[in-house]
Amino acid sequence: MSVSSQTSLPELHGHRGCRGLRPENTLPAFLHALALGVDVLEMDVVISADHQVVVSHEPWLNPAICLDPEGRIIENSPFPRFNLYQMPYATIRRCDCGLRHHHVFPEQVSERAYKPLLREVLAAIEAIVRPSGRPQIRYAIEIKSSPAGDNIFHPAPEFFLPLVLAEIDEAQVSARTTVLCFDPRVLRLVHLQQPDLATCLLLEANQPWLASIQELGFIPTTLGPDFTTVTAAPVHQLRTLYPNLRLVPWTVNHQCDMAALIALGVDGITTDYPNRFLDLVQLRPI
Repeated sequence: MSVSSQTSLPELHGHRGCRGLRPENTLPAFLHALALGVDVLEMDVVISADHQVVVSHEPWLNPAICLDPEGRIIENSPFPRFNLYQMPYATIRRCDCGLRHHHVFPEQVSERAYKPLLREVLAAIEAIVRPSGRPQIRYAIEIKSSPAGDNIFHPAPEFFLPLVLAEIDEAQVSARTTVLCFDPRVLRLVHLQQPDLATCLLLEANQPWLASIQELGFIPTTLGPDFTTVTAAPVHQLRTLYPNLRLVPWTVNHQCDMAALIALGVDGITTDYPNRFLDLVQLRPI
C-alpha cells in the first residue's frame, strides 16, 4: 500500500512520542519519534503535588505500565492508588514506567524510563533540533483536565494553565506549540490570556463537531476528533463553514485508515506508529 506522490501529505504527529514503539510519554519515545522524522511531538501533561508540570497521560500511576516508587507491581483497583497530584515529583521520578511490556503494543521496546518534566522534554528536544539545522519540531501539548477532576487529580484551569504556559514560554517554543484539551474551559482561558497561542479542541467520538465548536465560543486553530468520525460529509461541511480550521484526527494506527484520511485531505495524522505512516508515504529517512 502506498500514497501517490501527487497527494498532499498531512503532518505526522507522534502520539505520546511513539507509543507503539517506545514507552509512552517518556524521553526514549520522544527521542525515537524525533529520529524517525515526525513533524509534531504530541504529549500529555499533569501536575504534581509540588506544582511541577509532569508529562503523563493519566494523573495517576497506570498499573498496566508503571511500577510503584519501591519498584513493585501496582495492583488494579477501582480507584487510582497513586494520585500524581498528591505526590511530589521526586517520588514520581522514582517510578519506572517503561520496563513493563505493554500487551496492547507488541512492537514496543521495553526499557527503563520515568515520567519526565515538561521542561526536561523540551530542553532535550531543543538541544538536538536547534544546532542541527533541520526543520524545527513542533509540539502538541495536551492538558489533562476535566471538571470532575478539579482539585482531586489536578488544579482548576485557572491554576493549571499558567503552570504549563510558563514552561512553554521559558523554553521559547510558544510559536511552535499547540495547546490541546478536551476541556473547553482550558481552551477559553488560553484564548483569553494568550490569543496568539495555537489551540486544538479535542473531541470524543460522541461529540458533534459543529456544535462543539459553537459551544467553545471561538474558532480554535485545530479540531482534533476521534478518527472514526472523519468521513467525507463532515469534512466537507467543516471546510465550507471553517475553511481555515485545521483538522488533525487521533489516534490512527492502521495504514488503511491513514490512506483514507490522507485522501480526505486532513491536515495532520496523530499516530502511535510514525513508522507505519512513513512506510505508507514512502518517505522514511535514510
